[in-house]
Amino acid sequence: MLARMTSEPEQQIGVGTQDAFQRLWTPHRMAYIQGENKPTGPGADDGCPFCTIPDKSDEDGLIIARGQHVYAVLNLYPYTSGHLMSVPFRHVADYTELRADETAELAEFTKAAMTALRTASGAHGFNIGMNQGSVAGAGIAAHLHQHVVPRWGGDTNFMPIVATTRVLPQLLADTRQLLADVWPLS
Repeated sequence: MLARMTSEPEQQIGVGTQDAFQRLWTPHRMAYIQGENKPTGPGADDGCPFCTIPDKSDEDGLIIARGQHVYAVLNLYPYTSGHLMSVPFRHVADYTELRADETAELAEFTKAAMTALRTASGAHGFNIGMNQGSVAGAGIAAHLHQHVVPRWGGDTNFMPIVATTRVLPQLLADTRQLLADVWPLS
Protein backbone atom coordinates (compact mmCIF):
# COMPACT_ATOMS: atom_id res chain seq x y z
CA MET A 1 0.00 0.00 0.00
CA LEU A 2 1.36 3.40 -0.95
CA ALA A 3 1.39 6.14 1.64
CA ARG A 4 -0.35 9.29 0.56
CA MET A 5 1.70 12.48 0.70
CA THR A 6 0.09 14.85 3.15
CA SER A 7 2.25 17.92 2.62
CA GLU A 8 2.42 20.19 -0.37
CA PRO A 9 5.70 20.40 -2.30
CA GLU A 10 7.98 23.22 -1.21
CA GLN A 11 7.25 26.38 -3.20
CA GLN A 12 10.29 27.66 -5.08
CA ILE A 13 10.33 31.31 -5.95
CA GLY A 14 10.97 32.10 -9.60
CA VAL A 15 10.39 28.64 -11.10
CA GLY A 16 7.12 29.42 -12.81
CA THR A 17 3.99 27.36 -12.40
CA GLN A 18 4.20 25.00 -9.46
CA ASP A 19 4.47 21.49 -10.88
CA ALA A 20 5.82 19.50 -7.92
CA PHE A 21 9.26 19.10 -9.57
CA GLN A 22 12.40 20.29 -7.89
CA ARG A 23 14.97 21.94 -10.17
CA LEU A 24 18.49 20.80 -10.94
CA TRP A 25 20.26 23.94 -12.03
CA THR A 26 23.11 23.65 -14.52
CA PRO A 27 24.21 27.27 -14.89
CA HIS A 28 27.50 26.28 -16.55
CA ARG A 29 25.47 25.26 -19.63
CA MET A 30 24.40 28.89 -20.11
CA ALA A 31 27.96 29.76 -21.14
CA TYR A 32 27.67 27.26 -24.01
CA ILE A 33 24.18 28.42 -24.96
CA GLN A 34 25.34 32.04 -25.08
CA GLY A 35 28.32 31.17 -27.25
CA GLU A 36 31.18 31.43 -24.76
CA ASN A 37 34.45 30.15 -26.25
CA LYS A 38 33.00 30.17 -29.76
CA PRO A 39 35.03 31.83 -32.52
CA THR A 40 33.94 35.13 -33.99
CA GLY A 41 34.74 33.95 -37.52
CA PRO A 42 36.10 31.04 -39.53
CA GLY A 43 39.80 31.88 -39.27
CA ALA A 44 42.35 30.49 -36.83
CA ASP A 45 42.86 34.02 -35.49
CA ASP A 46 39.13 34.56 -34.91
CA GLY A 47 39.23 33.16 -31.38
CA CYS A 48 39.18 29.48 -32.30
CA PRO A 49 39.45 27.61 -28.98
CA PHE A 50 40.90 24.54 -30.70
CA CYS A 51 43.80 26.72 -31.90
CA THR A 52 44.42 28.29 -28.47
CA ILE A 53 44.02 25.19 -26.27
CA PRO A 54 47.40 23.71 -27.31
CA ASP A 55 49.14 26.86 -26.00
CA LYS A 56 47.92 26.05 -22.48
CA SER A 57 49.31 23.50 -20.06
CA ASP A 58 47.69 20.08 -20.37
CA GLU A 59 45.88 20.61 -17.07
CA ASP A 60 44.57 24.09 -17.93
CA GLY A 61 43.57 23.08 -21.46
CA LEU A 62 42.11 19.71 -20.33
CA ILE A 63 44.44 18.04 -22.83
CA ILE A 64 44.81 14.31 -22.31
CA ALA A 65 47.52 13.58 -24.88
CA ARG A 66 49.44 15.31 -27.65
CA GLY A 67 50.65 13.78 -30.88
CA GLN A 68 52.55 15.26 -33.78
CA HIS A 69 49.42 16.35 -35.69
CA VAL A 70 46.53 15.76 -33.28
CA TYR A 71 45.70 16.20 -29.62
CA ALA A 72 43.02 14.70 -27.38
CA VAL A 73 41.05 17.07 -25.15
CA LEU A 74 38.04 16.74 -22.88
CA ASN A 75 34.87 18.36 -24.13
CA LEU A 76 34.16 21.41 -21.99
CA TYR A 77 30.41 20.75 -22.37
CA PRO A 78 30.31 16.92 -22.18
CA TYR A 79 27.42 14.55 -22.81
CA THR A 80 28.93 12.01 -20.40
CA SER A 81 31.99 11.81 -18.16
CA GLY A 82 34.99 11.10 -20.33
CA HIS A 83 33.51 12.74 -23.47
CA LEU A 84 36.62 13.79 -25.35
CA MET A 85 37.62 14.99 -28.77
CA SER A 86 40.51 14.27 -31.11
CA VAL A 87 41.50 17.55 -32.73
CA PRO A 88 44.10 18.33 -35.41
CA PHE A 89 46.51 21.09 -34.45
CA ARG A 90 46.09 22.57 -37.94
CA HIS A 91 43.02 24.76 -38.39
CA VAL A 92 40.92 22.90 -40.98
CA ALA A 93 37.15 22.72 -41.19
CA ASP A 94 36.48 19.67 -43.31
CA TYR A 95 37.60 16.06 -42.99
CA THR A 96 38.59 16.06 -46.67
CA GLU A 97 41.11 18.85 -45.95
CA LEU A 98 43.23 16.61 -43.69
CA ARG A 99 46.56 15.37 -45.01
CA ALA A 100 47.19 11.62 -44.93
CA ASP A 101 49.45 11.86 -41.85
CA GLU A 102 46.80 13.87 -39.99
CA THR A 103 44.07 11.40 -40.94
CA ALA A 104 46.19 8.47 -39.77
CA GLU A 105 46.98 10.09 -36.42
CA LEU A 106 43.34 11.10 -35.91
CA ALA A 107 42.39 7.45 -36.36
CA GLU A 108 45.13 6.31 -33.94
CA PHE A 109 43.97 8.85 -31.35
CA THR A 110 40.43 7.54 -31.66
CA LYS A 111 41.66 4.02 -30.98
CA ALA A 112 43.79 5.27 -28.06
CA ALA A 113 40.80 7.17 -26.66
CA MET A 114 38.68 4.03 -26.71
CA THR A 115 41.43 2.04 -25.00
CA ALA A 116 41.96 4.71 -22.32
CA LEU A 117 38.23 5.07 -21.64
CA ARG A 118 37.77 1.31 -21.34
CA THR A 119 40.75 1.11 -18.96
CA ALA A 120 39.80 4.13 -16.85
CA SER A 121 36.04 3.76 -16.68
CA GLY A 122 35.01 0.40 -18.10
CA ALA A 123 33.08 1.97 -20.99
CA HIS A 124 30.83 -0.60 -22.66
CA GLY A 125 30.51 1.20 -25.98
CA PHE A 126 31.10 4.50 -27.76
CA ASN A 127 29.47 7.12 -29.94
CA ILE A 128 32.18 8.37 -32.30
CA GLY A 129 31.69 11.02 -34.92
CA MET A 130 32.09 14.44 -36.45
CA ASN A 131 29.55 17.11 -37.22
CA GLN A 132 30.69 18.69 -40.49
CA GLY A 133 29.33 22.22 -40.77
CA SER A 134 27.04 24.21 -38.52
CA VAL A 135 23.92 22.85 -40.25
CA ALA A 136 25.09 19.35 -39.22
CA GLY A 137 25.37 20.42 -35.58
CA ALA A 138 29.01 21.47 -35.30
CA GLY A 139 29.32 23.95 -32.46
CA ILE A 140 32.70 25.05 -33.80
CA ALA A 141 32.43 24.30 -37.50
CA ALA A 142 35.63 26.05 -38.57
CA HIS A 143 37.95 23.58 -36.79
CA LEU A 144 37.50 19.86 -37.32
CA HIS A 145 37.10 17.75 -34.19
CA GLN A 146 36.01 14.17 -33.65
CA HIS A 147 33.92 13.27 -30.61
CA VAL A 148 34.54 10.10 -28.64
CA VAL A 149 31.66 9.63 -26.19
CA PRO A 150 31.84 6.66 -23.80
CA ARG A 151 28.63 4.79 -23.08
CA TRP A 152 27.56 2.26 -20.47
CA GLY A 153 24.65 -0.15 -20.37
CA GLY A 154 21.76 1.64 -18.67
CA ASP A 155 23.45 5.07 -18.75
CA THR A 156 20.33 6.74 -20.10
CA ASN A 157 18.28 7.52 -17.04
CA PHE A 158 15.33 9.76 -16.32
CA MET A 159 17.37 12.97 -16.41
CA PRO A 160 17.87 13.27 -20.19
CA ILE A 161 14.39 11.95 -20.84
CA VAL A 162 12.34 14.22 -18.57
CA ALA A 163 14.68 17.13 -17.98
CA THR A 164 17.04 17.22 -20.97
CA THR A 165 19.81 17.34 -18.37
CA ARG A 166 22.84 15.12 -17.98
CA VAL A 167 24.37 14.34 -14.62
CA LEU A 168 28.16 14.10 -14.70
CA PRO A 169 29.62 12.44 -11.61
CA GLN A 170 33.20 13.68 -11.99
CA LEU A 171 35.02 17.00 -12.32
CA LEU A 172 36.68 17.61 -15.70
CA ALA A 173 40.14 18.00 -14.13
CA ASP A 174 39.77 14.63 -12.39
CA THR A 175 38.59 12.95 -15.60
CA ARG A 176 41.51 14.50 -17.54
CA GLN A 177 44.06 13.16 -15.05
CA LEU A 178 42.48 9.71 -14.96
CA LEU A 179 42.59 9.39 -18.77
CA ALA A 180 46.05 10.95 -19.12
CA ASP A 181 47.39 8.37 -16.67
CA VAL A 182 46.14 5.44 -18.79
CA TRP A 183 46.54 6.90 -22.32
CA PRO A 184 48.30 4.24 -24.42
CA LEU A 185 51.72 5.33 -25.58
CA SER A 186 52.61 4.53 -29.16
